[in-house]
Parts: sequence; structure tokens; C-alpha cells
Amino acid sequence: MRLFSHRRRPVHLGPWPVERLARAEQAPALADVPRLDGPPATAPGDLAVSHATGPYRALYRATRDGPVAPARAPVPDDPAARAANVKAAAYYLDASLVGVAALGPEAWTGPPAPHTHAVVIAVEYAREPAPGGPGEAWIRGTQPARAHLRAAEIAVVIAGYLRNLGWSARAHLAGASEVDVERLLVQAGLARVEGGRLVHPYLGNRFRAAVVTTDYALAPDLPLAAASLAARWRSHGPGWLLGWGGATPGWRRLAGGRPLHRGPYPMERIRRAPEPTTLIVPEEIRRVPKRGNFFTRALHGDLGERAQRERPRFALKHPYTMAMAPLIRGMVPRQDGPVAARRAPGLEDARANADAIKALGYYLGADMVGVCEAVPYAWYSHHDDSRPLAPYHRWAVVMLIDQGYETMEGASGDDWISGAQSMRAYLRGALLAGVMAEHLRRLGVPARPQTNADSDVLQIPLVLLAGLGEMSRIGELVLNPFVGPRFKSVVLTTDLPLVADPPVDFGLQDFCRGCRKCARECPCLAIPFGDKVMFNGYETWKPDVAKCAGYRVTNPKGSACGRCMKTCPWNAEGLLVHRAWLWVAMHVPPARRLLARLDDWIGHGRRNPVKRWWFDLEWVDGVAVAPRAGTNERDLQVDRVLKPEELRLAVFPPDLLPPPGATGAVPVDRRAGLVRAATLETPAAARARLNRAARGPAARPAR
Repeated sequence: MRLFSHRRRPVHLGPWPVERLARAEQAPALADVPRLDGPPATAPGDLAVSHATGPYRALYRATRDGPVAPARAPVPDDPAARAANVKAAAYYLDASLVGVAALGPEAWTGPPAPHTHAVVIAVEYAREPAPGGPGEAWIRGTQPARAHLRAAEIAVVIAGYLRNLGWSARAHLAGASEVDVERLLVQAGLARVEGGRLVHPYLGNRFRAAVVTTDYALAPDLPLAAASLAARWRSHGPGWLLGWGGATPGWRRLAGGRPLHRGPYPMERIRRAPEPTTLIVPEEIRRVPKRGNFFTRALHGDLGERAQRERPRFALKHPYTMAMAPLIRGMVPRQDGPVAARRAPGLEDARANADAIKALGYYLGADMVGVCEAVPYAWYSHHDDSRPLAPYHRWAVVMLIDQGYETMEGASGDDWISGAQSMRAYLRGALLAGVMAEHLRRLGVPARPQTNADSDVLQIPLVLLAGLGEMSRIGELVLNPFVGPRFKSVVLTTDLPLVADPPVDFGLQDFCRGCRKCARECPCLAIPFGDKVMFNGYETWKPDVAKCAGYRVTNPKGSACGRCMKTCPWNAEGLLVHRAWLWVAMHVPPARRLLARLDDWIGHGRRNPVKRWWFDLEWVDGVAVAPRAGTNERDLQVDRVLKPEELRLAVFPPDLLPPPGATGAVPVDRRAGLVRAATLETPAAARARLNRAARGPAARPAR
């Protein structure tokens, strides 16, 4: 939580107020720069999670270099504009610091490449458990390994992005580097030598780094000036302490933090309920095959030839997003692995396990973590190849990855950065859930990450049951009270004994009933204006998934779509004033409709040009080009008036889906879907029916 907005802070400046730091006009002495990686203060123990990172470090080493696009992208010639773009791209991947240095021959420690510049990326250490706290045995002594892993992910993506733009680039990682990383940290203004140590004024020496070298001309940064009292007052004065201008406030570091297993958001303050706020009738839910997923249907031609043609690239149509694809795909084979024959001791306490696994998730980079049973109806019924899929784990650890408020604030929601917002979260989720699963398997516990690229579970029911949000008007999306709909999920299924979190109730059903902003702003009018219905055993505002998937796959002026998330009133920056807004929305029901109208009045959901850091580019046949059809430049449509009966939304229950393993096109039967939409049961009627049945001898209660 912050006091001041970063609305006017360009993304390339990063989270820390580095513009307050004094710079030196002359290069410092670089002959004897100390090493960052010295003997660890605490060595990782046998149970440490760092032992599980090997498969992912190997993937990053294997993808740190690669082919260069055969033609160069139409990007600005200005080195400063290029540097701002590259820095923002790294900050969007959660780098702590990014700097640029001119690359001389003395920086090379191995065979040199014909590169002229270096992008230096630093990742700070994460919060860690208190001594004896949950997860401490798994985390103690692993900070350098974690920071190296995260820095490697960022560097590999940035190097791939530059190659996709048409310039040579290589990532230099811990254990796989041809450059002097510490020397480049000093040159790029990310560290200076103090007392024989390499430190940064805000991070100290609690960080690790990776480097990208390239022949892409960039504006270099000045090195840091020597420490002085005047410089210290400017960099660590009241502005830094309070976070003036939207940078990370110093008081946050001075004040310490919450217990790690509770995470950065106070979810414990949200009212808990014995059941979700929307009706679920498990015995009426029909499990569906993976072939029924509408993005899979597009791939098979069910949505038409154009959707089939565009489906393989729809979320990867930008060179930045395309740089993430090799990592996302490369993690799929690592989702499964052998389980140690002997289970580690000390894993019998379910409550302690739940707290420890949450602490580990937050430590590795999750924004929210919850636990629920991996209920049978949340599993797909069949694999892609038509093999029956039986549930195989009892518990689900559900993690949310924030898609990033800053970038979403600068976007329309369906422009060229939209796909990257999803893929960045999917990449991060695959990494952290993959490492956690490998860690549990090493401890002798069956576990598997369920990722966007390969999941055996439907994630929405599990996000709901894990107490991470309520169902929203957007439909097939759970909304969280602190980050709204602005997240992607990843699930870790396991047989580790755990304790489930209760569902939450923060008044969202009433709020969404009176707010139709997402439906009004939807480019393809796929979100209902009317009331909730019962669909396949769930109470929901049911969207037209054929319309939604069809638009996202074939969007000609952008990559995919997330406009409903962009314009939602709950998509908030996270300031103190937003916490007050949340309190009113939760505790003052009569104010909810007023809050929804106020959201429009203040212009929330408009694009902020300060946050538009990316170049509008389209990836076509292996080359980044100017978008062929232009770019979606939408802003709020406050005067748009629609009636529920004008939308003509279709629904596609399980019996209208393709059979498991269908290989040819099974065209969407829209006419049948419209007929079925008109016959859906209302939640009130379903509750009345279930109550009548409950009075009978063979009744089973609804969940």
C-alpha cells in the first residue's frame, strides 16, 4: 500500500526513486570491483527449495541465445527512447533495477560477441520468514539462488525480445556468462563500492544480477557518485520516506513487514463464509473434456478458418510476448517428474504445511495464495487425446499473479501489449509452481503444477473455493478484493496434507448487480447485462464464450483482449484511498451503486499515456512489423446504452461441446446455444428446487 500515486511516473524509472541518486560524470575505477557472490551467510539445508531450481536454470541457460529475426523492426532510432523501452520491458517482468552500460573489451571474461551495449538487470532479495517461522527450513539460505533465478528469467526474455526486433543479443546468467557482471553493475549505475562491498543505496548488497549484451544502440546511464551527506539527504530524505511521486516508499522497508505466509495483502481482514457466495451444485456439474475449451476449439477449426489460422499466434503477436514463448513451452516437460521414494520427516501437520507452502509461494513471487480441496468436478474429464482423466491429487494450492496495474493503465485492454500481460503472468506462474512441485517431489510428496500451457484442472472453481475472490459479472472470472480481476492463476495440485481456506464474501454479488461497466465496455458484447443464471451446476453471469474467444483470437488491431479487467472499478492501483473505497464497498451496501457511477465520473479506465512504454508492433512470419490494421485506441464508452435482450448471448453446455478427442472441426452450433440460453434456470428457482428436494428422504444438500 502506498500514499501517493505513480500515475505520472514513467515506467522506465522503475519502482525505486533512482532519479534521486547523485551521478558521476567520470567513470569510476573498475580494476578491483568486489564480487557479489561471496560465501553465503547461511548455507541452504537439505530441505532448501534451491535444490529444486536445477531444471529451470538449465532451461534458461539453453535459451539465453538464439536466432535473430531476418529483418529489423520499425523502432525509433533514438537511443534514449530505445533504452526507456527496454528498461520498462524489464521492469514489467519485475526487475528491481535496470541500467545500461557501453560495452568495452575489458568487460568480457569469455569469447566476446560483436555487441556494443549491456542491459544490466538486478533483482533484490525477497522477504523471508522469521526464524522458526512457516517455511523457514525450505527458504533459509536460498536468497542468492532465488534472485539469480528471477534475474535469469528476465534477462532471457529481454535478450529474446531484442533478437525478435532484429538485433543480436545474449543473456549472461549465473554459471553461464562471458562478461564481468560486477564491473557492468558499476558502469550502469546500479552499484558502487563502499567498504569493500558492492552496494546500491536502496538495496544494499541484497540483490543478484544478470546481463544482456547486444548490438542494439542504447543510451547508457551514468555511474553512481560517491556517497556524501548532501547526496544522502536527497536520496533518503522525506520524499523517499513517504514515496512522493509514486516510487516505493522508504517507510515500507523501515517498518518491516507482515509474516511471510500471510502475503502482501491483508486477506485475513476479508469476511469469510462457510460456502461461496454463488450457488454450486456438485452433483449437477458435468465434467468437460479439454477438447471443449474454446481456445482449443478455435485451434481445431470449430470457430471458423480465420480463428483457426490466428489461434497459434493470437496471444503472441508482439515480439516481446513471443520472447516468452520458448520458456513457457519449455517448462511443460518439467511439470511432471519422479517422486522421492522416502517422504521427508516433519510433514504430518496439515496447518503447518499450509502455512509453509503459502510462505514458499509468496517467497517465489506469487501475489496471493490460497488452499482448497481439488474437488472432483474441477478436473477435466478427458485429456486432449481422449484418454479419460481421473482426479489424482487431493489438494490444490492456488496462486494469483498480478498482471500489473501500470501497464494495464497505459493500455486500452485490447491493444498490442494485451497478450504480454497474460503471458507474463503465465510465465511467472509456471516457474513458481514448477519449482514448488519439484521441491515437494524431492521431499517425497506427489505434486504437479497446473499451468496455462498444460492443466488438468479448471482453475476458476479452485480460485473461488480457495477463498481468493468471488464470481463477477465478467462471468468466467473470479474477482479479488485487492487486485480486482487483474490476475492470472496457477494451481499446484498435491497430496501434501493441507488445511483449506474458507471462501470470502466482500459484497461483490450486490456490487456487480448494479455495475455493468465491463459489459458496456466489452468490444464484442459477450458479457451479460442481465441477471445470473444456473449453468452446468454453477450460479454465474454467463458470458458468450464463443463471442469472447472469437474476438480474442481474431482481434486485428491488438493481441488478445483484457478490456473487462482494464475498465473494472476493482482494478485499482493499491493506494490508501483505494483501501478506504474497498471498506465502503464491503460495509456500506447502499453506497455500491454510487461507487460504480463515481468510477466513471473520475474517468477510471481511460488510458494513461505516461504508462504507454511499449512499441506498437505485430509479429508476422517471424518478423516484427508495423501493425497491418492499426491499433485499438479505445477509451471509456460512457454513453453506450444497451438492453439485455439486444445482446443475444449464446451458451454452450457440455452436451453442445465436441466429444473427447475429436480431431476434425466441430462447428459451434450458435443457434442451439441461443435456444439453450433462453431456457436456463434462475438461481432462485434452483434454490427453491433444491430446498424442496432436501425435504425428501433421498436429498443431498447443495454446496
